[in-house]
Amino acid sequence: MDLSHIDSRGQARMVDVAAKDVTVRTATATGRVRTEAARAIADGTVAKGDVLATARIAGIMAAKRTPDLIPMCHPIAVHGVAVELTVDDGLVEVSATVKTADRTGVEMEALTAVTVACLTIIDMTKALDPAATIEAVQVQSKTGGKSGDWHR
Repeated sequence: MDLSHIDSRGQARMVDVAAKDVTVRTATATGRVRTEAARAIADGTVAKGDVLATARIAGIMAAKRTPDLIPMCHPIAVHGVAVELTVDDGLVEVSATVKTADRTGVEMEALTAVTVACLTIIDMTKALDPAATIEAVQVQSKTGGKSGDWHR
């Protein structure tokens, strides 16, 4: 199997996407934080502040900074980011949808948004639950581009 990020000498390279068509592309990723602090998050009683609002902003900011974090990720125009958080029994569910009109997809931006939102939740609640875990970070769907739509 040929790996697009490896050249003929086995060295890492950034894929050239210049010849690709600009198309509208979206990606949605999800993840969750399992934490005993879920009730305090839902009630808004965490001492550090509004966990859900802070995690939402962190996720949006992270999507825009993805190429600074992932070495072979192209800097692209991020046209929209929506981060949704819901608190359930012992869980905070995180979903991020990222949209662009560009030459490459936004799966990495969606995954980065979810991961950083989850990390923010843990950072803000680690005093309440030092054993919190991040689980099941994954791409749920993508649209656009040459390969078309994909759904988990």
